[in-house]
Amino acid sequence: MARMCVKTRRLDVARVCLGNMGNARAAKALREVETEPEPEAQVAMLAIQLGMLEDAEKLFKCCQRYDLLNNFYQASGQWKLALETAESHDRIHLRTTYYNHAKYLESIGNKTLALTYYEKSDTHRVEVPRMLQDDTSSLEIYVNKMKDKNIYKWWAQYLESQSDMDSALRFYESAQDYLSLVRVHCYMGNIQKASEIANDTGDRAASYHLARHYEGHEDIKQAVHFYTRAQAYNNAIRLCKENGLDDQLMNLALLSNAEDMMEAACYYEEKETHMDRAVALYHKAGYVSKALELAFATQQFSALQLIAEDLNEYSDPALLARCSDFFITHSQYEKAVELLVAAKKYHQALELCVNQSLTITEELAERMTVTDSKDLSEEARKELLERIADCCMRQGNYHLATKKYTQAGNKLKAMRALLKSGDTEKIIFFANVCRQKELFIMAANYLQSLDWRKNPEILKTIIGFYTKGRAPDLLAGFYEACAQVEIDDYQNYEKALDALTEAFKCVSKAKDPSAGQQEVRLADLQHRITLIKKFVHARMLYVEDPGEAVQLCEALLEEPELDPAVRIGDAYGFLVEHHCQQGNFQMAYRKLEELQRLLPSQNVRYYVSPASLESLQKEMGVLMDRGDNRPIAKEDDEVEEDLNVS
Repeated sequence: MARMCVKTRRLDVARVCLGNMGNARAAKALREVETEPEPEAQVAMLAIQLGMLEDAEKLFKCCQRYDLLNNFYQASGQWKLALETAESHDRIHLRTTYYNHAKYLESIGNKTLALTYYEKSDTHRVEVPRMLQDDTSSLEIYVNKMKDKNIYKWWAQYLESQSDMDSALRFYESAQDYLSLVRVHCYMGNIQKASEIANDTGDRAASYHLARHYEGHEDIKQAVHFYTRAQAYNNAIRLCKENGLDDQLMNLALLSNAEDMMEAACYYEEKETHMDRAVALYHKAGYVSKALELAFATQQFSALQLIAEDLNEYSDPALLARCSDFFITHSQYEKAVELLVAAKKYHQALELCVNQSLTITEELAERMTVTDSKDLSEEARKELLERIADCCMRQGNYHLATKKYTQAGNKLKAMRALLKSGDTEKIIFFANVCRQKELFIMAANYLQSLDWRKNPEILKTIIGFYTKGRAPDLLAGFYEACAQVEIDDYQNYEKALDALTEAFKCVSKAKDPSAGQQEVRLADLQHRITLIKKFVHARMLYVEDPGEAVQLCEALLEEPELDPAVRIGDAYGFLVEHHCQQGNFQMAYRKLEELQRLLPSQNVRYYVSPASLESLQKEMGVLMDRGDNRPIAKEDDEVEEDLNVS
């Protein structure tokens, strides 16, 4: 019935049958195989227990459980099939299969073949010496043949156990087991050779063993040396402390960990010698507070400077303040400022900068005014920002001053700082960003100081800023300045007329509380506009009716307060040019003399063309004054005043 269950794969019925048969071993095996996910594997185990080996083999192959098939072949002594299965389908268990086969071969006395499979399973370094330990000649041949360091070491240990020290040393050397070499040489009393090996190889374990040997024989200097080579610094430090090797102790402590540094520092402090070393070790070990206290107590000022470099805002504020006082005393103000800032004593730091004329860098200014600082209220922070900005202004660092004034919310002072910097691009940008009337006016006033006559963009910006700043009176003044420039530099009365017309419009729009002054200014502008219109009209009329144009110009010269609206020189120049063209050189010369009498300090060549002057010289037979002084408009001071209206 149980065999039928293998065919029908009824494991439930098989369990009942096995129970009735009293086959406890088969029932146990069947219960253990229940963990396998494949039903065929479970049925195969039942088949094995019932001696149906062929069926079991087919079932394992059917469910592709080659690992179980491999175990089945090994258990049934079918080693060839087991090896083939492992090599083809179960490579994860290949080395295990080789090892098991080697064990089997060893058990039947086939050591030669067993050796091969031990090598294939990569267990030959342990298993082969064990297998051949009773056949020393074969084992020695195998050792020399393999040239394996692990096997050399095993063989050397064996030889050492047999008291064959020379041979053991030779194989230890082949195995590059420097610890064992040094150990054996020490045992044999070859200390010099052991030292050479440890020094040449730098092997830490060998150096440590040799150091222990020297320590045992009270050769402290060599013991410290080899403990150092072994990087066993704590042992080297212990020996230095016990034997008063203070010079070596410092170097060893610096190579070791913080705990050893601390112990060495305590040692120096207790001995009250080499206190500078104690300070340095406390500092290096991370005990900054202790290092500072000891440095202050022993007046180690050079050490203080090194320690202070590692102090930051996370250090003890009391220590920071103490260090800053020390640096102030020794006139190292920049370092003192850094420590005061780290201690969050910003006002003291700023005061020190002011008193000692220290340059406030952007980095220092930022550290003194951290946005999210909990040590300063917003009001105190703004006050500090303004003080920093004031200091930057005194130092000439106008851009940084602008930045700090802006952060403090004082845009007016920020603009003043920016104006001092002379950075036109930033001034225009700042005014446009802030969009405050006062700033527009300040920027426009500054731009007037530039050569706006040759830069149309600046000219437009000035007009735009005065317009945005709602300062029509100042804009009017600027238009007047433009008009005067057109007259003085270019004799372009048409453009001057346009500018004065715009100035008149601006003054008309201005809300002047003193209406009387506004009326006077409007009347003056109107008078100047009227005079210029007459002169422009006369020059335009000259093409059609020269006589009428000359009469208008003559009448214009009779007008009171003609200059500066129309320069006297330009009017006389017009008449001189006319008379020269008409061939009336006597009249032209008379007008020229009148001009020279009215403007004795100015060069008439500025008003009269060279061609007309040459004609006069030729016709009248007189030598004209060739002075090269150019006329300077008397209105220049007024223009300058307009340009600097605040």
